[in-house]
Amino acid sequence: VQLQASGGGLVQAGGSLRLSCTASGIIFSIYTMGWYRQPPGKQRELVARITSGGSTNYADSVKDRFTISRDNAKNTVYLQMNSLKPEDTAVYYCNAVQIGDRNWGQGTQVTVSS
Repeated sequence: VQLQASGGGLVQAGGSLRLSCTASGIIFSIYTMGWYRQPPGKQRELVARITSGGSTNYADSVKDRFTISRDNAKNTVYLQMNSLKPEDTAVYYCNAVQIGDRNWGQGTQVTVSS
């Protein structure tokens, strides 16, 4: 199983980034896909999640700013991040979960300057 995340970078506060995570080795359409992040010196936390049926949920801190979506034809999940804040600075990880199976991708760094 591979989860390949991309799209991170350095952006000014108020800017936008779109993260992508492409999966291989799993039946992508049946997995709940998630984005987590780990700020410096802090624990990893859930950012957003989308089920196989398209239901979504978000951390309160990113509601109305971030949007998670998926393209099952491309085995890819996206995280559109708008109105970025310095506190969004973190390593962002892609996650794929199905009953009895959990997979993590490598992280992608997002840095938001003030």
